[in-house]
Amino acid sequence: MSDFIHDCLTGNALLEDIDDYIDIWHEGDSKKELYEYLGMDKHEYTLFVEYPELLALIVTAHKEQINVDNIVKREFESIAARSDDQQKMDRLKKWLKTQGLWE
Repeated sequence: MSDFIHDCLTGNALLEDIDDYIDIWHEGDSKKELYEYLGMDKHEYTLFVEYPELLALIVTAHKEQINVDNIVKREFESIAARSDDQQKMDRLKKWLKTQGLWE
């Protein structure tokens, strides 16, 4: 069975379908942890829970086969410029600093 990330990369799911995948996991009897069921590692899932608006970057990291932290760092300024929620961007900047990705 494929997972959410794989399905996004193959065009079989859209980002907004993630809630459906989560519902299926809750209703099913999968032996996998939710993050595994979605095709993420623990770090990616934690990032998604805290910053759901970064889901596209998590999928992009899988597509480009690079660490999600590098994608977030690369895209931070672009995201901040488009954001209408300064508080979320301040939290993200704080997270980047704790990860050693922002000075």
